[in-house]
Amino acid sequence: MASRTENSPGDFNPTVFFGAIGAITLLILFSVFNADRAADHFEAIQAFATHNFGWLLVLIVNVLLICAGLMAFSRMGDIRLGGQDAKADYGRLTWFAMLFSAGMGIGLLFYGVAEPVLHFSSPPTTAFSNPDATSISDHARNAQHAMGLTFLHWGLHAWGIYAVIGLGLAYVGYNRGLGLSIGAFLKAAFPRIPNLLVDLIDILAITATVCGVAASLGFGASQINAGLAILAGVPDTDLSKAALIVIITLLATISVALGLDKGIRRLSEINMLLAVGLALFVLLAGPTIFLFDSYVQNIGYYLQRFIYFSTWTEAYSQTDWQSSWTIFYWAWWISWSPFVGIFIARISYGRTVREFIAGVLLVPTLFTFAWMTIFGDSALQIELFGQGGLSEAVTASMPDALFAFLTHYPLTDIVSGIAIVIIATFFVTSADSGALVTAMIASGGHHHAGFLPRVTWAVAMGALAGALLWSGGFGALQTAAIVTGLPFAVVLLVMAVGLLNMLRSDCDLAADT
Repeated sequence: MASRTENSPGDFNPTVFFGAIGAITLLILFSVFNADRAADHFEAIQAFATHNFGWLLVLIVNVLLICAGLMAFSRMGDIRLGGQDAKADYGRLTWFAMLFSAGMGIGLLFYGVAEPVLHFSSPPTTAFSNPDATSISDHARNAQHAMGLTFLHWGLHAWGIYAVIGLGLAYVGYNRGLGLSIGAFLKAAFPRIPNLLVDLIDILAITATVCGVAASLGFGASQINAGLAILAGVPDTDLSKAALIVIITLLATISVALGLDKGIRRLSEINMLLAVGLALFVLLAGPTIFLFDSYVQNIGYYLQRFIYFSTWTEAYSQTDWQSSWTIFYWAWWISWSPFVGIFIARISYGRTVREFIAGVLLVPTLFTFAWMTIFGDSALQIELFGQGGLSEAVTASMPDALFAFLTHYPLTDIVSGIAIVIIATFFVTSADSGALVTAMIASGGHHHAGFLPRVTWAVAMGALAGALLWSGGFGALQTAAIVTGLPFAVVLLVMAVGLLNMLRSDCDLAADT
C-alpha cells in the first residue's frame, strides 16, 4: 500500500516541457503574425473537426459517464485513495469550493444568462422545440427546452469527464506511489507502452490544458471589458482586453507562486463566497418563487430527456447547431480535463472511490444547476413575462449579457462591479490552478512543481488567450478547445479502460487475501 509521493521541486521532463512550450509558442506566433487569415483558418478547422468527429465526442463522453457510475456503484467504490487508513487533507466544504472553482469558473458568469436566452430565441431543431414559435405555449416550451440544453452542457457529462481522469490520476498517485500525470497513469495501466508515446501524450495534455484554460481566460477578459465599458467607459477594444489579460495574469502568477494552500485555496474560498452572494442577491431580488419552481421542473425535464439529450447528434436535421454548442462544450471540458483532473486528484487524498465520484459528480452539478436556474430562468422570466429585450442584447454581444441582465435589478452599478470582481477572481483561480497542474505534468507528475515552471505556464496561458482573441475572437477560442479536445478524448477512453482494469484487479486481490 503506497502513500503520497513527495518528490523534490524543480525536476522536470525536458522532452515534455520543451515540446509543449514549442507547440504553444508556434500557435501564438501563428495567431499573431497571421491575424488577417487566422480567423478563416480557425473556422475551417472547426468545421472539419465537428462535422467529421462530433459523433465520436458524443459517444466518448457518454462512455466516460457510464464508467464513473460503474466504479461508484460496485465494490470498487470501497477503495480509499491513499490506503484504508488515509485521512482527507481538506474538509468537505473546502474540497467542494476548490474543485468547483477549478472545474467551471469563468464560464458560469459568461454563459449563465447568455446560453439560456440564446437557446430560447434561436432553438435548435429537435423533437422538443419549435424554432418558429408564435404562441405563448410555444415560447414556454422553448424556454423549458433552453434550460434542458443548458443543463445538458453543464451537468453530469462534464463532471463525469473530470471524475474519471481525476480518479485515475489520484489512484496511481496515492495507491501506486507514482506522480500525478497522464504519463504516470499510462505506465501503471499499460506497462509496455513506449516512453516516447507517453511523452507525446503528456505534451498533448499540456497543450490541451493551456488551450482550454486560454479559451476561458479569453471569455473572462471579454466579459470584464464589457462590464468596465458600461460602468467606467473603458473602450471595448482588443487593446483593452490585452491589457486586462496582462494585469490578471500577473495576479494569477502571484497566486500560483504562493502555492496551493496560501494562494489557490484562499482565493477559491473567497471566490465561492462572492459567487454565492451574487446568486443569492439575484434569487431574492428576482422572481424567487418562480425560480424555486423552475429548479425542480428543470431537473425533472433534464432527467426525463437525459438519454435523448445525451445521444442527439442532429443526424436527421443536418444542421450545424451542435458544432457551436454541444460539441464545443464536450471538447472544452475534455481540454480542461488534464488540468481539472490533476487538480482534483491533488486535493482528494483520503477519499473513497465512491465518495470521490459522488462528490465530483453530484455536488458541483446540483450547484451549477442552481446557478443556471437563478440566472437563466430569471432572464427567461424577463423575456416571457417582463419587459423583454434581453434576446436582442445577448445576440448583439454575449459578453454584455450578464450586465444587460443586471440592469433589471436594483443597485445595478454596485452589483455589476461585484460581478466584475467575481469574474476576475475566477480568472485568477483558473489560471493559477491550470499553471500548477501543467507544471506538475511537465515535471513528471511531481506534486510540488517549482516556482519557475508554475510562473512559465501562467504566462503562457495569458499569452495564448491574448493571441487567440487578437486573431480570431470567440471562434479562435472555440477552435483551440475543440482541436486539442478531440484527440485527448481518445486518451481519456483508454484511461477509463485502464482504470477499470486496475481497480477490478485490486478488488480481486483484496478478496483473495
